[in-house]
Amino acid sequence: MNLLFAFRVAKHLDGWAVIGAYALAARGYVRQTTDLDLMTTDSKALDESIWTDLREQGARIEVRRGDFDDPLAGVVRVQETNSSIDVIVGKDRWQKAVIDRAEAMRIGDTTFNIVRTGDLILLKLFAGGYADLHDIHRLLDIGSRADLIAEVTQSLADLPNEMRALWQRLLTDIG
Repeated sequence: MNLLFAFRVAKHLDGWAVIGAYALAARGYVRQTTDLDLMTTDSKALDESIWTDLREQGARIEVRRGDFDDPLAGVVRVQETNSSIDVIVGKDRWQKAVIDRAEAMRIGDTTFNIVRTGDLILLKLFAGGYADLHDIHRLLDIGSRADLIAEVTQSLADLPNEMRALWQRLLTDIG
C-alpha cells in the first residue's frame, strides 16, 4: 500500500478513520490484505466532484451509493496502479462516534486515525460475516479480554438488535 496515496485520499474527507485489516494490524492481529479501508460519515465523499484532482492524477474512482434500506450510505473505491482504497461511508450516529474516538497512530512517516479495538469489534459485529467473527475472536485473544468485553457490551446498549444478538452468541461460544 502506498501510504502517500492513502493520505491523499484521506485529505478529501471530513472525519475519517482506518478500519479493516490495517486497523487489525495496528491493534496486533496481522492478516494479509491488499487494500486499505477508511470509514467516514461525511456524505460529501459520495459526491463525484470531490475526487476530480485524483482522477486528473490517474486514479480510478467508483462511487456506489447505498439504497434507502442499505446499512451504509455508500462506498467509494479509489484505485491507483498498485493501490486500492475503499472509503466506507456510514450513516449512523454510532459510526460517527467510532470515528471520533479513533486514535492517531504513526505508520511510516504519516499519522493515521485508527479505530480503537473495542470500536473495531463493533464494526466487525456490524459487518457480521464469518471472517469478521474470526477477527473478533483474534482481537479478544490479543487484548485485555475482560475489558474489551465490558467495553463492547456497554457500547451495544444503543445499537441495532442484530449486533447485540450476534455479540451474545459470540460470548456464549467463547464461554
